[in-house]
Amino acid sequence: MGFTREELAAFHGAAIPDTLPDGELRLLFCGINPGLWTAAVGAPFARRGNRFYPALERAGIFDRVVDASAGLSSDDHGLFDRQGVGVTSLVPFATARADELTRDQLVEGAAALEEKVDRLRPKVVAMLGVTAYRVGFGRPRARVGVQPERLAGAELHVVPNPSGLNAHATLDSLATAYLAAAVAAGVPLFAQRARPLPDEQP
Repeated sequence: MGFTREELAAFHGAAIPDTLPDGELRLLFCGINPGLWTAAVGAPFARRGNRFYPALERAGIFDRVVDASAGLSSDDHGLFDRQGVGVTSLVPFATARADELTRDQLVEGAAALEEKVDRLRPKVVAMLGVTAYRVGFGRPRARVGVQPERLAGAELHVVPNPSGLNAHATLDSLATAYLAAAVAAGVPLFAQRARPLPDEQP
């Protein structure tokens, strides 16, 4: 599936529904906001080159790399269901780049996220991006990792953003951070987690 630049531009400002499991929600990943390709196909992290699904597979959270570039299949949704993993966004509407968002939009998104977490009751929330977290939640000195404060009762992890634009994060460092959140949430891991990640401490 492909889109022209003009076709993608038509999705600026569009929103997509959250991807949530039918059963227990153990781990809720929170992206900054949908990209245009994500809005076009209605699936989170849909643009090829984003490292979200490769990192989930590398960590053993998923047993395969999901290809969401044309949307999520019923098998893909079943994987979210079985693992108790969900995806939401801090700001619900699509832009070409996250840096198009204003401070006020991030702050409003943080308040809305807290209400959502209070309603959905995940065990752990993993915020994908420390800069957006610092701005939205008014925590200018926050660092990646487990946060000292909880979010509506959920343990809160700030983890690296999987965008290819985030040159500071490798696939292994993404997988290590996501794995820590998954373990804290009680997500069942697949067999490939028998091999350690390079970034893990011995």
